[in-house]
Amino acid sequence: MMYPYMTLNDDTEITHSEMKPDGRVKVFIETPDLNDGFHSAICWLPEYSWECHGYSDAEMSYFKNLIRNNAHLIMEFSQEGGILNASVV
Repeated sequence: MMYPYMTLNDDTEITHSEMKPDGRVKVFIETPDLNDGFHSAICWLPEYSWECHGYSDAEMSYFKNLIRNNAHLIMEFSQEGGILNASVV
């Protein structure tokens, strides 16, 4: 199951999985592109291992910084059924 986390101004979608039994969380980034269809990247937390498909070095630098700054929230939400379930009072 993938949970929505964030949508950026350029329609980039960032989603994440539930926490796996080994403590890992998959973060998926996808941006629509008129020429290529989509660009995508996958980051596995907490080890920050990356796979990139179509993004430039500058774009990947931005995403790496964004995910590093949000990893603690993503890890928490992955155990709560996503941000929508975690925010229910």
